Amino acid sequence: MTVGKTTTRGVGRRRAVPWVLLGLWVAVLVLVGPFAAKLAGVQHDRAIDYLPSSADSTQVARIQDALPGGESTEMVIVYHRGGGLSSGDRRVAAGQVGEIGEAHELVGGVPEGIASDDGTTLMYPLVSNEPGSDEKLRDALVEDVRGIARGQGGLSVEVGGTAALGTDAGKVYDSLGGPLLYTTVAVVAVLLILIYRSPVLWLVPLVVAGIADYMSMGVAYGLNQAFGTTVTGQSSGVMTILVFGAGTDYALLLVSRYREELRRVERPYEAMAAALRGCGPAVLASSGTVAAGLLCLLAADLNSSRGMGPLGTVGVLCALIAMLTLLPAVLVLVGRRVFWPLVPVYGSEPGRRRSLFGAMGDFSGRRPLTVLATGVVLLGALALGALNLPGPLKQEDSFVSKPEAVTAMETLARAYPERGTQPIDVITPAGRADSTLAAIRDTRGVESAEMGRTGGGWAEISVIAKDAPQSAGETATITSLRGRLKGSYVGGDSAQQIDLEDTNGRDTKIVVPLVLVSVLLILFVLLRSLVASLILVAAVVAVWGAALGIGGLVFGPVLGIEGTDPGLGLLSFVFLVALGVDYGIFLMHRMREESLAGAEPAAAALTALRSTGAVIASAGLVLAATFAVLMNMGLVQLVELGFVIAVGVLLDTFLVRTYLVTSASVALRRTMWWPGRLSREPAPGAGPSEPTEPPWQSEQVGAP
Repeated sequence: MTVGKTTTRGVGRRRAVPWVLLGLWVAVLVLVGPFAAKLAGVQHDRAIDYLPSSADSTQVARIQDALPGGESTEMVIVYHRGGGLSSGDRRVAAGQVGEIGEAHELVGGVPEGIASDDGTTLMYPLVSNEPGSDEKLRDALVEDVRGIARGQGGLSVEVGGTAALGTDAGKVYDSLGGPLLYTTVAVVAVLLILIYRSPVLWLVPLVVAGIADYMSMGVAYGLNQAFGTTVTGQSSGVMTILVFGAGTDYALLLVSRYREELRRVERPYEAMAAALRGCGPAVLASSGTVAAGLLCLLAADLNSSRGMGPLGTVGVLCALIAMLTLLPAVLVLVGRRVFWPLVPVYGSEPGRRRSLFGAMGDFSGRRPLTVLATGVVLLGALALGALNLPGPLKQEDSFVSKPEAVTAMETLARAYPERGTQPIDVITPAGRADSTLAAIRDTRGVESAEMGRTGGGWAEISVIAKDAPQSAGETATITSLRGRLKGSYVGGDSAQQIDLEDTNGRDTKIVVPLVLVSVLLILFVLLRSLVASLILVAAVVAVWGAALGIGGLVFGPVLGIEGTDPGLGLLSFVFLVALGVDYGIFLMHRMREESLAGAEPAAAALTALRSTGAVIASAGLVLAATFAVLMNMGLVQLVELGFVIAVGVLLDTFLVRTYLVTSASVALRRTMWWPGRLSREPAPGAGPSEPTEPPWQSEQVGAP
C-alpha cells in the first residue's frame, strides 16, 4: 500500500513538471516582453557605429558632435536635365534652395549652385547643424528637403550626400525586422511540414522557436543597457536566423530521438526523459561549441563584429534553453497524437526502407582513399573561385535596389568626373589650424579646402578631392593627408570605408586563430582524439574556402554584385566553422558510441552515418534555408553573407560529413581516435550495435 502511494505520488510529480515549465516560461515572457520591444530603439547602422573608437573617422565624428551646432548634416541637391539645363530650370533650382534656406538653418547660408562643364547638372551642397547627432531629426530634415526639392517638366531632382545616404540605409535596416522574421518563419514551416509529414507536429517547434526569438530580443536589449553591446541591423537579423536555424536543428534531433523512445517506452514523460538523456549531451556540446566560436568575436576591434558575438550567442543559448525545456514540456502534454498520422505506437517496430545515407556510406567504405582524395581536390578547386571575388564594396553598391541617395551620387560622378563631390573632414588642433589648412591645400589630389567651425580646442576643415569618391585616387589622397597631418584626424564617408576595411583585416588576423584554437580544444575534450578533432576543423575550414570560392563565381557573373563586403571573410568563417563543427559532433559522437560498444572502425563509421545522416541532412537543409533568407534582404552585405553560409552548410552536410569524414574514418581506422584508448585496443563491450544486417538496409519511416 505504501509502495502504491509512493508510486502514485511520483507519477503525479512527474506529470506536474511540464506544467511547471510552462508556468516558468509564461513568467519569463512577461518579464522579458517590455524589453524585447525596445531592441529596435537601440539599433544603430551608421558606418561610424561600426568602427572602433580608435579609428580616425570615429574621432572626427566625436569631435564634430562637440563643436558648436553639433554633428554636421551634409546633403547635396542634384538638378539634372539630359539635354542641358534651361534658364527656367536654374530659376526653379535657386527658388527651391532658397525656400530650404528659409525653412532650415544652413551653415554658411544659402549656397551657390555649381554647374557641370556640360551644362546638364547643377549641384547645391547643403550643410546644417539642426539635427546634431539625432538620427530621427536627421531623417526628418532629409525628407523635408526632398519634399521641397522636386522636379518638374523633365527636370530631375535628387537629394544625396552623407545624410541622405544614412536616411536611405536606415529605411532598409528598419524594413529588415518584419520581412526577415516572416520569411524565416515561412521557410522553416514549409521544411518542417515536408520533414515531419504531419499537419500538426511542425507547428510545435516553430512556435517554440518564435518564443525563443522573443526572449533573445529581450536579453539582447539587456546586454546593450548593461554593457553597451553594439546592436546593428545585421547583428539582430543574424540573431533571429540563429534562433530559428539552430533551434530547429535541436528540435529535429530531440523529436527524432523522442519518436524512437515512444516505441520502446509506454509513458510519454519517460520517453522524453530517455530522449533527453540520449541526445541532450550532444546538443549541449554542439551549442557550446557554437557559442564559444561566436564569443571569439569579442576580440574584434570592429564594433559591429564584436557586438555580433554576444548577440549570436544569446540567440543560440535562448534556442537551446527553449528546445530543452519548453519543447519537451509541450510534446509531453500533447502526447503521441501530435505525430498523427505517423503515430509511433508503443511496442511497434519502425518501417523499413532502403537508406540513402547507408548507400552513401557503403560507397565511401569501398573506396575510402579515392573518395577522400576526390573530395579534397573538389573543395580545393572550388576555393580557387575566391580569386574572382569583386573588390571592396563601395557605399553606392551596398544596396540591392538603389535608393535616391545612390542615384544622386551616380549622377554627380557622370556630370563632374573631374572633381570629387563628397567632402573629406579634417579635424585639427585650433592652434595650428592655419598651418594645417596650408598643408592640406599643398597636398597632391586636393581640389579645395575651406575652414569650418572651431570650438573646444579643435578646428574643422572641409576638403574636396580631385578624384571621385571611393576611387583609387581619392583613397591615395586620404592616405597622404593622414601621413602628413600628424596630430590631426581625417574622416568622412570615404575615410570610414577605408577604416572599415583596415579594421576588418586586423580583426581577421586575431579572431580566426582564436576560433580555431577554441573549437579544437572543445573537440578534443569531447572526442578524446586529436586526430578526429584536427580532421573536423580542417574539414570546416575547407568548406569555408570552397563556399567563398563559389561566391566568387556567382557574385559578379550571376548576381551582378560589384563589391565584396570587408567583413564577409571573417563573419562567414566564424559561422561556418562554429556551425559546421556542430554536425561533426553529432556524427563523431555517435561513431564513438558505436566504437565503445565494440564495433570495428569501419562498421562504427557506417552505422553512425546511417543513424545520424537523415537527421543531419534535415538540420542542414533548415539551417541553410534560414541563412538563405538573408539573400532576400535589401543590402548586398547580407546577400553575400547569407549566400556563403548557406552554400557552406550544404557542402558540409552533403559532401564533407557524408563522404569525407566517413571515408577518412574508414581509411584511418583506429588511428582516427589517437591518442585515446580507442586507438590502442578494441573497446570492451557487447559488440557492434547492428550485428545482424548491413547498416544500409533499414531506416525508420517518418524520421526526419
